[in-house]
Amino acid sequence: MALLGRIIVIIVAVMLATFAAGIAIAIGVLGPEWHGFSGDVVERGTFSVFVVAGAAFTGAVALVPLVILIAVAESCKIRSLLVYAVAGAAVMLLGYSANGLAPPSYEESIDNPPPPISRGTQVAAAAGIVFGGVYWLIAGRKAGRWRER
Repeated sequence: MALLGRIIVIIVAVMLATFAAGIAIAIGVLGPEWHGFSGDVVERGTFSVFVVAGAAFTGAVALVPLVILIAVAESCKIRSLLVYAVAGAAVMLLGYSANGLAPPSYEESIDNPPPPISRGTQVAAAAGIVFGGVYWLIAGRKAGRWRER
């Protein structure tokens, strides 16, 4: 019975963490234009669309590695926030670069050198860190405790 309850907690944690990562992606993508937002219906709708698209991207990219990482964390009783944040960033960065979503976002010239890390890569890493942090808050802090009874 404790295992069933733990699985439900993990599913809810993954859903909420995916939504939080979608919010992080929306803020990262719309960040440069944030000062111009007035809060009208179209801009809120645009933000909502970016949140849903970011959450869908996060769920699609991270599903298989996430199941493996959760199983390892539960079996080894890993409860460190740092581990979850690093794992979330690694999964998102691997998914971002493996899906061909990381083209060079600059035009290289003598006057304009390329950035060391592209904006898309930064947004993906930040979304992964947010994902790992939210998952840790809901489910990761008590990883493996269902076996202690």
